[in-house]
Amino acid sequence: MNKLIIGNLKMNIISKIERDNYFKSFRESIRGKKFQNTSIILCPPIIHLEYFLKGIKNKNVSFGVQNIYWENSGAYTGEISSNMVKYIGAEFVVVGHSERRKYFNETNSEVNKKITAIFKNKLTPVMCIGESLAEREAGKTKKVITEQINKGLTEVSKANISKLVIAYEPIWSIGTSKISTGEKIMSVRILIQKIFADKFGLAIGKMPKILYGGSVNYKNIKEVCLEAGMDGVLVGGESLYPASFMKIVDVLEEEN
Repeated sequence: MNKLIIGNLKMNIISKIERDNYFKSFRESIRGKKFQNTSIILCPPIIHLEYFLKGIKNKNVSFGVQNIYWENSGAYTGEISSNMVKYIGAEFVVVGHSERRKYFNETNSEVNKKITAIFKNKLTPVMCIGESLAEREAGKTKKVITEQINKGLTEVSKANISKLVIAYEPIWSIGTSKISTGEKIMSVRILIQKIFADKFGLAIGKMPKILYGGSVNYKNIKEVCLEAGMDGVLVGGESLYPASFMKIVDVLEEEN
């Protein structure tokens, strides 16, 4: 099973020059590589999406967006819909990212509406879940993650659950130098699988892909992904530097 490496570029790449430089660096970093064990997904700011689709042509690279609204169209100024994403040509949608939950007060109920809309338009949701440092220290990791999954997937069919991608990102690790150990990450992966088995009756072979996110780089990728038994990673800051991003891919190609 191929490992997924998702690059979340967040609100970066400001100018056309930055974008062109990114494309040049990415193409140079990917040249000549054979991807047998990995698949790459890039999620640029929506304003750059069409350019990414045209500027990076590689069968091993797919594209996604960082957020959507759950309605297909209408008077929702500033929003984008999943069917817009579909018609542009992207395939994945990140939803419920901790930054959306923190800065925009996104709730589990809203995550559920978005995931329902994403599946309706035959795209793949990348559902982010994870606990804060205070919640972890208070022993609430299981409670928080169970609630995020149960409420975030309330109206999602069992058939679609298997198509889902889950990104476990402990909030206290995002954008910091704090990294959870492979053992702790594995324990959360087992917890997530148990929730899906208990709630949806899924066998191991039908489980969604489970990724790890949170200050991922090529130096810690073995511990946070391979040793933890994860299906891939959600990469933030390192995805802005194609050469460093590709080192993550190289490790997973060699070790997978």
